[in-house]
Amino acid sequence: MIDILERPEIRRQAAPLSLEGYHVLRDLGLVPVKSELLNGVVVEKMTKSPLHTLIAHRLYALLAADLPAGYQLRKEDPLTLVASEPEPDLAIVAGTIDTFRDHHPDTAELVVEIAVTSADLDRAKADLYAAAGIPAYWLILGRDRAVEVHSSPVDGRYSQIRRVTQPETLTTWYGTAIQLGKLFA
Repeated sequence: MIDILERPEIRRQAAPLSLEGYHVLRDLGLVPVKSELLNGVVVEKMTKSPLHTLIAHRLYALLAADLPAGYQLRKEDPLTLVASEPEPDLAIVAGTIDTFRDHHPDTAELVVEIAVTSADLDRAKADLYAAAGIPAYWLILGRDRAVEVHSSPVDGRYSQIRRVTQPETLTTWYGTAIQLGKLFA
């Protein structure tokens, strides 16, 4: 983060970027390609470690296997929320790819972030997803071989958070069971 923003007196004077302003700058090519808008702040995305990539590919395959008709599994694609446009590692949204020809989805059924070195940032994103009414958010903690399952959004926060570890199983709303042993093997 920019060091000057560590000073509270400066941070109070910083002007957040609106979603519309972010889109204008993006369309002009003035926003870094590997960035996302989080609560009015352009945040540079982390590079992906081999562990992050491995988990993302495994989880994508497991989630996609039984995905119901009328839904799509998106990888690192934007969700347009109120004052943010995060690009979660994985998201399941209702609709086809053609549904989103002119706009990004503004909600999802499930959002997944994979954290190898970015757990604090990804935990902060939970409030963005809860405020958007996204029913479930999984934070995959790669090094810990665990998953934080956030569910039941109420007033912009998830009211239920539980930690799942091996040999437990994650279950999607559409019934797919994911054994953590297969994910972290």
